[in-house]
This record gives sequence, C-alpha cells and structure tokens, in this order.
Amino acid sequence: MRAIILAAGLGRRMMPLSEHVHKTLLTIGGQPIINRLIGGLRESGIVRITIVTGYRAHELESHVLEHFPELQFSFVRNELYESTNNIHSLALAFEQLDFDEDIVLLESDLIYEPAVLRRLIASKHDNVAVVDRYRVGLDGTVVAVSESKVVTHVIPASLQGPNFDFSEKYKTLNIYKFSAEFCRTTFNRLLSYYSRIIDNNCYYELILGILIYMQQAQIHAETLNGELWAEVDDPNDLRNAEFVFAPQDRRRHLESSWGGYWNTPILDFAFIRNMYFPPDSMVSQLTSNLSKLITNYGSTQSVLNEKLANYLRCNPENVHFLNGASQFFPIFRRYFVGRRVLLPQPTFGEFHRAFPDAATYRDDGHFSPGEILRRARDSDLIVVVTPNNPTGTTAPGTGLQDLIRSADDKTVLVDESFIDFSGEPSLIPWLEQENHSNVIVLKSLSKVLGVPGLRIGFVHTTDPIWSERIESQLPVWNINSVAEHFIELLLKYPADLPSSFKQSHLDRAALSEELSRLDIVEQVFPSGGNFLLTRLRASEEEADRLADALLIDHGIYVKSISSKFADGGTYWRVAVRTPEDNSQLCDALSRATETALANRTLVGSLAAGR
Repeated sequence: MRAIILAAGLGRRMMPLSEHVHKTLLTIGGQPIINRLIGGLRESGIVRITIVTGYRAHELESHVLEHFPELQFSFVRNELYESTNNIHSLALAFEQLDFDEDIVLLESDLIYEPAVLRRLIASKHDNVAVVDRYRVGLDGTVVAVSESKVVTHVIPASLQGPNFDFSEKYKTLNIYKFSAEFCRTTFNRLLSYYSRIIDNNCYYELILGILIYMQQAQIHAETLNGELWAEVDDPNDLRNAEFVFAPQDRRRHLESSWGGYWNTPILDFAFIRNMYFPPDSMVSQLTSNLSKLITNYGSTQSVLNEKLANYLRCNPENVHFLNGASQFFPIFRRYFVGRRVLLPQPTFGEFHRAFPDAATYRDDGHFSPGEILRRARDSDLIVVVTPNNPTGTTAPGTGLQDLIRSADDKTVLVDESFIDFSGEPSLIPWLEQENHSNVIVLKSLSKVLGVPGLRIGFVHTTDPIWSERIESQLPVWNINSVAEHFIELLLKYPADLPSSFKQSHLDRAALSEELSRLDIVEQVFPSGGNFLLTRLRASEEEADRLADALLIDHGIYVKSISSKFADGGTYWRVAVRTPEDNSQLCDALSRATETALANRTLVGSLAAGR
C-alpha cells in the first residue's frame, strides 16, 4: 500500500504563521504536523509515500528526507500551487504512479492518532472515506451516509446554504483508501479530464461526488467512535489541536483562555450556567431570526433599558442594560478609586481586581450584618455578593435590608448574579418601593438565563446621580442584536425560567449528596447558587493531579479555588449541571481517586486514612 500526501498549498488561512515556514512544519505538542502524519503511516507499515509539494517545496522535502531516512519518498511538484487547488495536485500525483498497489490519500492539514489510520486500513471495503459526526468548529466538505454506511452525497461548502441542516451529516477527515483498480480507471479518468479541461482550481471531492451521484463508484464510510483527530487550517485550529494532542497541557490551555470552549470536547464543571434555560423553542426562534439579527443594528440604550425593565418589572429610569455585569466594574472603580472599600473574603476576582487594596470581611458561611457594619465603619463602599461566589453563602432578605437601613451614609453594592437559585427574593422590588438611593444592585443575567455567550447584565439604582454616571459611560450601541432579541423573547416564556430554578435546586441537593459520599471529599458546603464549594482530603498538588486525570482520562474540567482561602485547605468549586452530568463527574472522580491511591500519587489525609 502506498500513501499520497497533498502538501502543495500556500496555507493562506494559516497566515501569518505560515508566511516563513511551511504549514506542515508548525508544531503541535512540540512535534511538527508532517512528522505526526508520516509517523502514523510508518506505524501502519506504509513505507512508500508520494508527497505533492509546491509552496516552500525544498524546505518540506529536505525535512522529511532528514527525519525519515528509512522511508521511500517520491516528490511531485505542483508549480501552479498559487492558482490551483487539490484536484490539480492529485491529478499530477496520479500521472506519476503505476497503481500497482492500493492508495491511502491524505491531506497535510490533518493530525490524527494512529488508531484512525488502522481503522481505515483494516476496512474490508475497497474504497473507504474516514468520517466523523459533524460538530461545531468544523468546515469544508460534508457527506450524507446511508444506513448501510455508504456515502450517498458529497456536499462541498459552496452548497451549504444558510438553512443547511448539519444534524445528520458527517465531516470527511480527508483520509481515504482507494483500490488500485479504482484509481487506475474510473477515478483517474474523470479527475484528469476535469482538472485539465474544466477546472483545476476546485477540490477532488467534487469528482468523488459526481461518481457517487452517477453510481460509478461506491465509497464506504468508516465512522470514528471517539478516536482523536484535528484539522489545522488556521491558527484557531492549531490551538484546538494543541488541546487534543498535548494532553499534559490541557488544564493550562483551558485556564488561560477563560472560555471559548465550543470547540473543546469537555464536560465543563468550572463555569456556571443554568442548564435548563433557554428552552428549545426559544433557541429555535433565535436561530430562525439569526440572519436578520446579525445584519441589523441594535437599539439605543434608552430602548434597551425599557425592554429590560419590562422583564424586571421595574422603572426603566432605574435600570441600565449592560454588556455583561463586568462592564460596570470600570465605571464604579473610577468613582471609588482611592476611597475605602469593604469586600467579602473570599469572593470572585472582578472585585479584587477592581479594588486590590480593599479591606475585607470573612465569609464563613453565615451572613452577619452586624459584623459587616462593624468592619465597615471607615468604609465608603460595602460590597455584598449574595449568593457569594465561591462559597454559596446567601444573605437573607431581611438581614440585607437591615444592613442597608443601617448604612445610610455608605454606598452598598449588592451583586445578585446567583440570587434566583437561592430561593431568596431580589432587592429590586423592595428598592422600587423604599427608594434607598445608596444601594446599587448589580447582576449578571447570562448565568441565570443559561446564555453566558450573550453577555447580558444590568445595574439597578434609584439614585439619579448614579444613573447619570452610568449612562454617560455607555456607548450608543451597547448590546448586540441577538442579546436584545433574547430579552424580548423572555416575556413569551413566563413559566419556563422559574421551573428551571426548581430543577436546579433539586440537582444541587442531589449532587451535594453524591459528592459527600466520595472518600476524597471532606466537606460540601451549603450553597444558594448553582454551584457547590467542596473541600478535598488531599494536598493542592494531589488535587491538581486529580484534576488533570479527570480532564485527560474523562474529559471533565473542574476548577481549583484553593488560592482564595488562607487556611491551607484544598477547595474546588463545582458547577451544578444535569443529573446525568453530575453522576458522571462523581463516578469519574471516584475512579480517578482509586487510580491515584493505587499509583501512590495520593498520599495525603485520605491515603493515611486507608
């Protein structure tokens, strides 16, 4: 069996990274892409390899000859690499071959684990395409596959219109096995004719699609079942491939990006969102209107405030729609910089980044208005986060109202980003009646509404001076049209959101009980949010190894927050997901713990107890 690797292209989409080096010589996990590609062929016993080169041809040819001297290479130059596409490269390769053996065809912008190639070679069928279920982040040609695993349609990107349905489609990996007979006759004839006479700037998949449509070829689909692979067309693909093929760096990769996980195959217990909202019908409405939404400007700030007030049932003059709650931090930091601020300890990082020199009051799981006021005697700003992240501590409504009444000479900022999961009411209806102008309510709606990607938040105040400060800092078009329409749709689903909170309460209680039964978990703290603070029977180093094992072996991402506590304990904040996801986490953590104990990589208090 012989392999053909198509590697002539400029790699335009990989620019500027490929401007001074061939795209296949870029590294993933410290290893050049071409080395991974050829190494997989060598491992499968394929030693005769034809490479079609063009852009930076000498560089690529010299590299493979130096690094793989034991293999038999032949090179075909596509001198028209700037103006042609892979159909021309493949036609040139076919002109040089005798087809005395079957062919494995690969493109060079691909990384795969050896199991992928083994499945292809082991297939009993003569002509085979390796395919995988279509998922977010993929592009290019897709195929339709029959129940008998035969490719029925080849659909290039040019035919994937705005309403194209990807749900039952498969992505081609651009790894094929073709019989020598098929290459010598049917495939070669149409490929050569089309490339020479009709169009040499298209893709060879077009020829396969024509042959399938005319019933002149039968291509079987070898569907992957979890084997690892990645396309590397552009720098974003390179980053995603690094995650897949450098497992030792996966947690660092996630922690450094703080999101953007739609291309990342993980079960995310680090970031928090409502798992039961929005309902499917609401998502469908957004999807159907997406083309209109992204081609239209959003409304001005006053209209946005009015639409949000309709949902909150408050005076529109008191509420200010934000592009995520984090938009407010530079505004109120600018006003309170150099003044005396009191923060809970611990709490999430935005407050400490805004006020690194702030005084703190300890959150020990109980809300104590008297202790906060005692600590706030010299403060200009008191911050209360309820429920507090990461502890889950929730301020009772009456206790919070008492604190506000006793702090008339101070500004009180109350962050209610998780209040809906607690069972406690928001302060807003009370403030609309009582009119405490020293109070600012800040809220991230994205987590509550299950749409963190839309960046929706608001700030509420009955103080006209603060309202003017806020409005003066906001741009004319502050919120994107998708987020604005989402707020409009909320009024049409009055019952779905409350029911999502009820289900989240049940899931939180069940997850707390499941976690408490695990040997590795020392304590699960009560929480009013859709997350749980857990203390582990392990050192921080041991817990980090467990977190790596969960990610590498089980695809589960958890968040360590030990640095927020000064008691030397080891803490994780665990998001509450669905019952199935939650059980998967607990099962994986139990197995990872047993493996660590067996391998003697867990030697803390848990191991001592064993």
